[in-house]
Amino acid sequence: MSSLLAKTSPNSSNVVPVILSGGSGSRLWPVSRSSFPKQFWPLLSENTLLQQTAMRGVNAHLSSPVVVCNEAHRFIVAEQLREIGIKDSHILLEPAARNSAPAIAAAAFFIAQQNPDAILWIMAADAAIQDQELLKKALNSAVEAASEGYIATFGINPTKPETGYGYIERGAELKSVPGVYHIERFIEKPNAEHAEMLMQDKRYSWNSGMFVAKASVLLKEIETFEPKIFAHVKDAVQNRVSDHDFERLAATFFNECHDISIDYAVAERTKMAVVVPAAFGWSDIGSWDAVWEITPKDADGNATFGDVFLDGTKNCYVRSDSMVTTATGVEDLIVIVTGDAVMVSHRDRAQDVKKMVTRLKEAGRPEATKHNRIYRPWGFYESLIEGDRFQVKRIHVEPGQKLSLQKHFHRAEHWVVVAGTAIVTRDKDNILVRENESVYLPLGTIHRLENPGKIPLTLIEVQSGPYLGEDDIVRLEDVYARS
Repeated sequence: MSSLLAKTSPNSSNVVPVILSGGSGSRLWPVSRSSFPKQFWPLLSENTLLQQTAMRGVNAHLSSPVVVCNEAHRFIVAEQLREIGIKDSHILLEPAARNSAPAIAAAAFFIAQQNPDAILWIMAADAAIQDQELLKKALNSAVEAASEGYIATFGINPTKPETGYGYIERGAELKSVPGVYHIERFIEKPNAEHAEMLMQDKRYSWNSGMFVAKASVLLKEIETFEPKIFAHVKDAVQNRVSDHDFERLAATFFNECHDISIDYAVAERTKMAVVVPAAFGWSDIGSWDAVWEITPKDADGNATFGDVFLDGTKNCYVRSDSMVTTATGVEDLIVIVTGDAVMVSHRDRAQDVKKMVTRLKEAGRPEATKHNRIYRPWGFYESLIEGDRFQVKRIHVEPGQKLSLQKHFHRAEHWVVVAGTAIVTRDKDNILVRENESVYLPLGTIHRLENPGKIPLTLIEVQSGPYLGEDDIVRLEDVYARS
């Protein structure tokens, strides 16, 4: 095993955070949906989960992060990183979801092109860590083990007999790195009785899913156990296309990878896996009950968010992102209110929200996957009223941004500016539209909306026509390279 980086500490620029941001978080519906999943929401603080994750590397003075996400979320990731001052990240775009092993392989290949011995700190974008000092201490140990050629993971000391996590059984301690242990075996998510037994035995810990290892070591083990993934991802990275802040992995090759997690592909098969036992307050925030557990509570055990009033209520989590929400005389409930959906569940059944999302999908309900507010690289839009042959939307365009040059075959549009100033392209004309002014765009008109100002542009769009679907857009030109 190489000892080139044996004394590496987490304060080294040789440690690269790799953030996996491909999850949909359906168990946190209706806030988290595939169009805007949980990692992009501020569930625990004023920062989003992605931002909190990225800040761990900033606070430890590590290299700029590499984020792996799907193409639909690329501008959300870039903007949220920019908001916390991270402007030199690398964002790898997966052309298709293939689980964590191909995603991690892509990051490892990408980083290894510059430094094969760089140490990767791999983590999900949507987990919470409460004690940053204990995290740094555990990371020091993991980096030291990784510098000797091991693949280290963090084993979280159980605080309850959790059935939603996998477990790790630790073996003998490493002679060269105190406090780090060989992994005896991985254990699948247990039933309640088995979880109770595991909790009582100090050899067992929760599997956090975080890994620390050299890029070269990860690639060697992936090549050994999953040679097809190794070959496909290698080609996908070598044939990638750079697009502004993004690296587009070549779909022809990446899509050939089969769906497999890094646990099954490498961690459970390699002889180089070790575990760092830790107690830094980790949670994968896999359910609303988990959010309740780590959110500050009142004297009656209630955690709230938004415009919420409680009376005679105990041990509840009540969140409202829209209207005033009240709860009276209830216990152990999860109540989530958004602009277009309400979810009520007993806390013991919080994991079953995913089943309800499946039912909504089977019923063809768009609320299962999409929010009423749809984010775009230029801002967002949301539907206000929808009826027979008409729809009213609110459109928000950030300063300096513009929509694609486009036309529609089935609808006309009427735009009314309510805040800011717009430049509207209408066929061959460029029209300056100020507050309380409007412009009409007949069916088939080539048009574009731009915000040239220093403040956000808000307008009301009235659509009319026989078909109002979002797929009735023919883009003729787009600065964001959308088709």
